[in-house]
Amino acid sequence: MNNLEVINVKIFEDIKHIDEKGCEYWYARELGKILKYGEYRKFLPSIKKAMISCENSGQIVKNHFVQMAVMVNIGSNAKRKLNDYRLSRYACYLIVQNSDSSKPIVAFAQTYFAVQTRKQELLEQEYNKLSEDEKRLYRRNLTRKGNYSLNQTAKHAGVKNFDKFHNYGYKGLYNGETADDIFKRKGLRYREDILDNMGSEELADNLFRIVQTEAKLKNDDVKGELIMK
Repeated sequence: MNNLEVINVKIFEDIKHIDEKGCEYWYARELGKILKYGEYRKFLPSIKKAMISCENSGQIVKNHFVQMAVMVNIGSNAKRKLNDYRLSRYACYLIVQNSDSSKPIVAFAQTYFAVQTRKQELLEQEYNKLSEDEKRLYRRNLTRKGNYSLNQTAKHAGVKNFDKFHNYGYKGLYNGETADDIFKRKGLRYREDILDNMGSEELADNLFRIVQTEAKLKNDDVKGELIMK
């Protein structure tokens, strides 16, 4: 892989998001910008064609193209609600196949999403074969990475008291329980990590908490310790 290909891969990886189950997804507006569509309305025909291709292939369209509304900054601290789509990797693959391949970045995207979609299919097949303990370890790794990313985002937002910050997340997920409450309920010993003592489903819930918190910090452009109030 040459330097240009490495850069292009990073471009698509940088706009990738992870949901509560560890599944990857992209936003249509972000993808359109990367593919050099100056206006979202000019990108919409590619999305519509991709949805038709998805239906014709026997897939459930709404599982891959989730219509939603997002708030975007329009200047002077003002925001506006705009329509968008949450896209699966397969949806992205279909979209780039129906985009303007004369654009170099689109041509690269067609190869990228074709290869990555196939890899994802193989990964899902392998994941389904895993034991509960193996699934737990896999999701623990995702959660560890998610926590690191969240901490970096929170630090950038101005958070200083990280124990208090994370406790707000735990309290929302565990009906008011703090990390210390969960620690005691699980009967853990000193220095044990509560995330290391969760099953795969509980880890998935915590991954969702982490992902949603980081998304809110970024989307709302939160700054300062006021987020702790």
